[in-house]
This record gives sequence, structure tokens and C-alpha cells, in this order.
Amino acid sequence: MKPQTMQETGLETNQQKKWEMPDTYVILFAVLLMAAAATYIVPAGAFERGIVDQVERVIPGTYAGTEGNPTGFMDLFLALQKGMVQSGGLIFLVLFAGGAFEVVERSGAIKGGILRAVTKTQGKEFWLIAIVSILFALGGAVGAVANSVIPFVAIGLIITRALKLDALVAVSITFGATFAGFNVGFLNPYTVGIAQSIADIPLFSGMALRLIAFAVIVGATILYTWRYAKKVLADPSKSLVGVSIETSSLDDNLESPFTARHKLILSFVGFSLLFFIFATIQFKWTIDHMAAFFIIIGLISGIIAGMNYNQVALTFLEGCQKLVYGALIIGVARAILIVMENASILDTFVHALSIPLEGFPPILATIGMFVSNAILNFLVPSGSGQAMISMPILAPLADMIGITRQVAVQAYQFGDGFTNSIFPTSGPLMASLAVAGVPWIKWAKWMMPLFLIWCVIAVIMLSIGVLINWGPV
Repeated sequence: MKPQTMQETGLETNQQKKWEMPDTYVILFAVLLMAAAATYIVPAGAFERGIVDQVERVIPGTYAGTEGNPTGFMDLFLALQKGMVQSGGLIFLVLFAGGAFEVVERSGAIKGGILRAVTKTQGKEFWLIAIVSILFALGGAVGAVANSVIPFVAIGLIITRALKLDALVAVSITFGATFAGFNVGFLNPYTVGIAQSIADIPLFSGMALRLIAFAVIVGATILYTWRYAKKVLADPSKSLVGVSIETSSLDDNLESPFTARHKLILSFVGFSLLFFIFATIQFKWTIDHMAAFFIIIGLISGIIAGMNYNQVALTFLEGCQKLVYGALIIGVARAILIVMENASILDTFVHALSIPLEGFPPILATIGMFVSNAILNFLVPSGSGQAMISMPILAPLADMIGITRQVAVQAYQFGDGFTNSIFPTSGPLMASLAVAGVPWIKWAKWMMPLFLIWCVIAVIMLSIGVLINWGPV
């Protein structure tokens, strides 16, 4: 065996000691420790609360000091267990939604539908970019495609190479479009669904303004992508990452059937989601109903796809397994709030935040919420986890500064959604860029103008929400 040299040993040691970004769970546990330490420092206090329109709301001006309850050693770990139990409904919603969408994806219906749209728009570059982007945006908006967009980036590469476009466009029409839809998430159970549940407003209410925001943001994303694509088509040297020439046609690479079964599955899922919106209004369905409904969607989709009972069960469970990481984050985030609530310091933080914001007009205060959530997403790049941390603070804060909780939900959603497309702590972003072979620096340079456009749209939409007193309906 060849002995190692001093240089080789030193290199290995340096590699082992190389710093790496802490995992989201590590960051959340650090926040949990800080929350526990704060129970010994931050004075306890509470607001009085009253029922307004069948919703418990904070009464401004009623904050008063109370007796504290500092967190003990076992209390810290009991909070983790209680966080999982108290978040059970939300955790199983995420898991069951993952299971249902895994069955739909494994049937080939999603891939077949996208590739059929691609073949129908060959030779019409703008419409190809637009239609593929809209399909992925819709997937992001309803939660069907988010982290699972990563393998679809490879399809984007096939499309763009055949069109003599570059990998940036491939990432934009797949990952970028998905998170353009995710930004609004008008029917996304992982973000808007959880946030509205915590804010105690009707599930998937406020749909009309969110649909308008979705159309504007996705439209801006398509136009921005097409503007860059036209430059590359006219002059490949304008590409930021270089153009790889693909000699084969799209037909050679995009052979995937789109059968009657696929059409039936997608139609069934679409109508099921529409029915759920109706049921939340007509029958007052909740998060628990939606979790149960995803079991039905997965089961029937598997039957339509021709899977036997074992295949349906195992595929559904595999989908649940893929989302265990993200689902349990909800429980850890809830543990932080349990520590703060048990020590009666959560209202103290709300009171402290409300003091500077009360001096601002409601629109500026709302923008402050949006910016603070965007910053928080750098540390907690999980939509559901961030909802669990921020919404228990933003909901009473909205009551304090005179804006509706619906506006607060959307301020959280924009703050969480936009930065997923640019922060290097976003796992789906970095994985998608790796598949496409695009350096993060190149993507950030390309994405930053679009990110700023999104922010301007968000400010306008949030301002409209404040001005019209955007409520549950």
C-alpha cells in the first residue's frame, strides 16, 4: 500500500474541515435553542383577544406583562414531540399530497401532457416557451410540481438544444416557471393552505386576486424568457452560458405517449381540485378534509392508470417518503412556537414588532412583512416550515397594524416564493442548475432583473390588497 505524503494528508484534512451550509433542521434547532434562551431574558406578556367574525383576533393596545415560564431541559425536547403531534394534520396533508402526486406522475400523465404540448408547438418558438412555462407554472401553483421539477429540467434541455437555445432557457421554462406559479400558489396545500389554516381564515379563500397575480407574474416570466431567447436565436454569442447545438429533432428525443388514460387522469385531478375549492366554500372543508381527499385522488388515479393494488399502495408510500424531510420541518418549526407560547413571550415579540410598524402606513408595513419573510427564507428554505414560524406572528401583527390576515398570508407567500429562485440555500434551485450545468453566478445574473420585476408586481398586488381590504372571500 502506497504511504500518504504530508501534502496529501493535509489536503484530506483541509477537505474534511471545509465549512458547509448547515442543514435546515440544524438551523431550526439552533433557533429552538435561542427561543429557549429567550424565555430567561425576554419579559412575558400577552394581548387580550376577542372574537370578530367567528375568528379570534388580537385587541390592539391591550398588551400587558404576565408571569413567565422559562423553558427547562426536558421542556426543550418535549416541545419537539408536542410540535409533531400538534402539527399532525398539516404533516399528513403534506405527506398524502406527495403520495397522490407521485401516483399521478408515475402514471406518465404529467410527462405525456407536457411532451404533447411540446410536439404541438414545434416551429413556433414563442408558443412552445409560453405553453411549457404555463404548464409548469400551474403545477407549481397547485403544489403538484415543486421539488419534483428537477428531473423535468432534462426535458427542458432537450427542447432548448433542438431549438438552438441555451441551458438558461431550459431552467427558466421548467424550474423558473414552476416557482413563478409557486410564488402565488393559489391552490398550493403546502404554503397558502397551511398559512391560511394558521391565520384562521377560510381555506383557499381570496382566490380571485391570487389568480390575477398568477397571470401577471407568469406572463412577465414568459416575456422575460422570450426576450432573452430571441437574442440568443438571433446571435448565439449573446448567450450567457453558450449554446450547445443539437443535431437531432425534437421527435427523436421526446417520444412519450399521451394516452386516453393520461388525459382521463389529468382531467380527474383537475376536476377534483376544483371540487375541493367548491367544498371549502359550500361545506366548510378544512386541512383535514384536504389530506383525506388526496388519498382519494391517489387511489382513483392509480386505478385509472391501470396499477394493481400493490403498485398503488407502494407508489403512494414512495411519494409520502419523498416528502418526509419537508413534512417533519413543520413539527420542528411548531416546537419553536410552543416554547415561546409556553413562556408567554410570543406576544412580546408581536408587540415589539408592532411598535415600529404602527408608525408606518399599512402599505409600507405590509411591504415590511414581505421583505422580512424574504430574508427568513434564506435560513428556512421550506414553504411549510416558514409558514409555521412566521404566520403565528404575522396574523396577530396584521390585526395590530390594521391590515387583513389575507394580505399577511400573501406577504408571507411572496417572501417565501420569490427567493426560492435566487437564494443558493434553495435545494431545488441548486439541483436544477446542476442538471442543466448552469453555474449559480450565471443564473443569478440572468435572474436578478426578473426577480426585481416580481418584487415590483408583489408590491403592487399587496398594495391593492391593503386598499381593497382584501378579506376571506
